[in-house]
Amino acid sequence: MTEKPEKYLTIKENGTHELVIKKSRFICSMARTNTVEEAEIFVKKITNLYKDATHNTYAYTIGFDNTCVKACDNGEPSGTAGIPELKALQLMNLNNITAVVTRYFGGIKLGAGGLIRAYSNSVTQAAENIGVIKCILQKKVSFSIQYKHLDKILYFLKQNHISIFKQEYTTDINLTVLLDSSDIDKFEQDINNILAKHVAFSIGQDLYNEILLTDFDYHNQ
Repeated sequence: MTEKPEKYLTIKENGTHELVIKKSRFICSMARTNTVEEAEIFVKKITNLYKDATHNTYAYTIGFDNTCVKACDNGEPSGTAGIPELKALQLMNLNNITAVVTRYFGGIKLGAGGLIRAYSNSVTQAAENIGVIKCILQKKVSFSIQYKHLDKILYFLKQNHISIFKQEYTTDINLTVLLDSSDIDKFEQDINNILAKHVAFSIGQDLYNEILLTDFDYHNQ
């Protein structure tokens, strides 16, 4: 089994984005796909949806090290559609993604260079329009506090940019947060110091925390 990476980039959710270039419509449909089977099913779904289109080109990259990749020009000149789409995904460092770019020809030929730019930009703009997230592998840390301490703990979490994964109200308030393994000891110490008492913590399973990127400097993520 392939070891899970500590972090990776993908899109926030499935979505579409349209460009019009010299009267041709380029509709990019994107989906998060974890297997080749899921990718192929998505390609077939979009191809059927736009079965009247001039072309339904696509590219996908599956696995965290580009284990499985595929690109298809679907009738466009060789190398002008699928490969530029795949390269766009790889340049953005996106993982487990399938992109299908549908073209409705508008009557004006774009030439090889124009097609490459159109298909590449369709994927890049679609990803940025949908939203790119960084998935960070973290651990669930749960603990309980009394109601009177809630404001202090919420302030501490906000100041340290720690989001609450789960919050339950019973006799006490049960909180679960997501933390890097290396930050857990300090977090526990800080909570104990804030409350001036010993708090029992429960360390749970690893989970990907999805954080929406507000800039697109993909190589420094």
